[in-house]
Amino acid sequence: MDLISTIEAAQKKSDIPSFKVGDTIKVHFKIIEGKTERIQVYEGLVICFKGAGVRRTVTVRKNSYGVGVERIFPINSPRVAKFELVRPGKVRRAKLYYIRDKIGKAAKIKELIPSKR
Repeated sequence: MDLISTIEAAQKKSDIPSFKVGDTIKVHFKIIEGKTERIQVYEGLVICFKGAGVRRTVTVRKNSYGVGVERIFPINSPRVAKFELVRPGKVRRAKLYYIRDKIGKAAKIKELIPSKR
């Protein structure tokens, strides 16, 4: 292994839960304000994954007071405290960019109900 892949392997997190595009998640993100540090929870719909390995990012979208807000989180960032799955979604696409154009009920994603097998 070369030097870069060795460093990246050391920075990779191991406690990331499995979630996919279409799931609603909560991202617990550390915010530093001066000397104080607090955790802010950002809940929204996963619309895409990008990158691979340590550079992998997830784009989360939510509606805040009628305005769509998207935020990109690096999955292996030390500022991300944890990811929490709220509800799994049932989608047939890898990228949900079309959700940006939808309003109200049309922007909802069906919930994935696991089989009892």
